Amino acid sequence: MEALDGYQVTGFRMSVLLSVQGLTKAYGQRPLFKELSFDLAAGERVGLIGPNGAGKSTLLKLLAGREPADAGIRSSRRTTRIGFLAQDDFFEPGSTVREVMLLALAGMPMEDYERETQAAIYLTKVGFEDHDQFAHLLSGGWRKRLGLARELMLKPDLLLLDEPTNHLDLPGILWLERLLRSSTFGYLVATHDRAFLRAVADDILEINRVYPAGYFRSVGSYEDFVARRDDFLAGQASQQEAVANQVRRETEWLGRKAAAQTRKAASRVDDAYKRREELSELKYRNAQAGAAGISFAATGRQTRKLLTVKDLTKGMGGKPLFSGLDLILTPGMKLGLLGANGSGKSVLLRTLAGEHIPDVGSLTRAEGLRTVMFEQGRTALDPEQNLKKALCPNGETVKFQDRSYHVLAWAKRFLFKDEQLDMPVGSLSGGEQARLRMAQMMVQPADLLLLDEPTNDLDIPALEVLEESLASFPGALVLVSHDRELMDRICTIVIGLDGEGGSANYATVDQWLTAYEQAQEKKEKAQAKAAAKPGTVAPRAGSKAKGKKLGNKEQQELDGMEATLLAAEELLASRHTAMEQATNAGHLLLAEACRLVDEQQSEVERLYARWQDLESRR
Repeated sequence: MEALDGYQVTGFRMSVLLSVQGLTKAYGQRPLFKELSFDLAAGERVGLIGPNGAGKSTLLKLLAGREPADAGIRSSRRTTRIGFLAQDDFFEPGSTVREVMLLALAGMPMEDYERETQAAIYLTKVGFEDHDQFAHLLSGGWRKRLGLARELMLKPDLLLLDEPTNHLDLPGILWLERLLRSSTFGYLVATHDRAFLRAVADDILEINRVYPAGYFRSVGSYEDFVARRDDFLAGQASQQEAVANQVRRETEWLGRKAAAQTRKAASRVDDAYKRREELSELKYRNAQAGAAGISFAATGRQTRKLLTVKDLTKGMGGKPLFSGLDLILTPGMKLGLLGANGSGKSVLLRTLAGEHIPDVGSLTRAEGLRTVMFEQGRTALDPEQNLKKALCPNGETVKFQDRSYHVLAWAKRFLFKDEQLDMPVGSLSGGEQARLRMAQMMVQPADLLLLDEPTNDLDIPALEVLEESLASFPGALVLVSHDRELMDRICTIVIGLDGEGGSANYATVDQWLTAYEQAQEKKEKAQAKAAAKPGTVAPRAGSKAKGKKLGNKEQQELDGMEATLLAAEELLASRHTAMEQATNAGHLLLAEACRLVDEQQSEVERLYARWQDLESRR
C-alpha cells in the first residue's frame, strides 16, 4: 500500500463503478465539502464516517443521483445499478408492504407473477411474515427492513446506506451485519456505530474539513484507519507549528525599516505572505478536529446503597415486561440494559426514575438521591426555546464544577457557533440536540445517571468523549444503548430483558446476544411443537425461583457486607496505585501488579454478587 498526497492510503483497485471528481456542495454560505475526488470499485465494502455537519447524508444523495452537486462530475458505468437506503424512508399511507415492493418493480420487464414472487422472496428474507400490513404504520426498525428489502430486490452492484442501524435493536443490527458480509455487491455505508463499522467495512473513508483534500481514506480495519489518521493529523499539527515559526521570523523581517527590505529579493516578500496564507489554512483545518466537552458532575455522595430494587414487576398493555427483578445500585456501578425493541428497557429506566409505578415490588432510594435522566428522543427539550435560553436559562453565565462560563464559551464547548444562539432548538440537528441535552444535564450534579439511547445522532468524536466521561463518573449509571462498543467499554454488568417478564445478568453484550439467539431458536422449536400438539402449555417466562431464607450466619454476613465491601474496594484502589507506580519499574513487576489488580477486581465483583443474593433472600 502507498500514501497518496498524504491523505489517502489505498491498495489494489478493482473495476470502478462510480467516480466523482471535484464534487462540491454548499448550503447558503456554508460549504459542506469542496472538490472531493474518489472512486468506488466493484465489491468494495467502505465505511463512511465524519463529524456531524460534514455532509455524509448529502454526499450519499449526490452519489445516488438524488440531488445535484454545485460543482464537479459524477460518473458511473452505464450498466451499474446503484441502490440507496435513506436514513428515513417515506411510504405512502394506505400502501401495504407488498404494494411498496411491487411499485419498485413497476418499470421492470417482468410478468405480474414474477413481480409477486420477487416481492414475496425479499420480504421474507428480511423477516416479514405479514405482507399485507400497512407500510406507514411500521415501527422504525421494520421501516428500515422494508427499505432494505426494496433495494436488495433491485439487485444493486453498489448499495449506498445512510445510517442503516438507526431504529434497529441489537439483534437487528447483528442480522444486518451478516446480511452485508454475505452480500456479493459492494457498498458504502455511513455510520457512527464503531462495532458495526468494524464488522462490515474493509475500507474507511472520512469526510472532514480537517483534511486538505476534504477526506481521508484507508484500506484495512477501523483500527488501521485510526492509526494512519492520527499519524497524519500529528504531522499536520507539526507542520502548523513549523510554518508558524517561519511566519514569526518573516514578520520580524517585514517589520524592519523599508530600507532593509530593499536589500532582499521581491520573492522573499511574496513568500512571506504565502506562508501567512498557508498558516491560516492550517489553523482552519486543525481547528475542525475538536470534540464536544462532555463531562457529567457527581455529588460526591459516599452512601453505599443508592437505589435498592426488590421483586420489581411491571407490564404495559397487558404484556409483562420484567418481573421479580432484584437490584442494588451503588457508586461506581455501571449497569447496561439489553433487549430487543419493545422488551421494556425504557419502561424499566422510567420506573427507576420514579415516573412509572411498579405493579409489584419496591424501590428504596437513598435519602436525597439526585437522579438525572437523558430521555430517548430528548423529550425534555423545548423546540420553541432558542439555543441561548436552553443552554443558559438564568442570564448570561453557567456555573459548572465551581467555575462560571459565559454563555458564548459554554456554547463553544459543545461545538455551537455564536450565530446559532438565537436559533430555535427545534431547528437543530439530532446531534446538536443531543449535545444540548447533555450540556443541560452536566450542570445538575447527580448520584445516579439514567441514560436512554444517548448515542443516537452523535458522531464518533462525541461518542468517544461521552465514553470517557461515563467511565470516569463516580456515581451509578444505568445505560440503554444499541452501541455495543460503548456498552462493552463502560458497563460492569448487563441485564438482558426477554420482553416476556424474564431477565438475567450477563458479563458482556456478546454473551447476551448469544443467549438471545439460542433462546429464539428454542422458542421457534417450542412453537413448532405446540403447533403439532395443540393444548400444550409452556412454562411461564420469567418465573422466579425463590431460594431458602437466610440463616443466622448469612444474616451476620449480610450485616457486615457493607464494611467488607468498603475494605475490599480500598484494597483495590491501593493496588491500582501500585500498578500505576510499577509502569516504569520493569515488565515483571508491572505484570505482577496487574495480576493483583485483576484478582482484587474479581473479589469485589464476587462480593457485590453475594450481597445481591443475600438481599434477594432477606
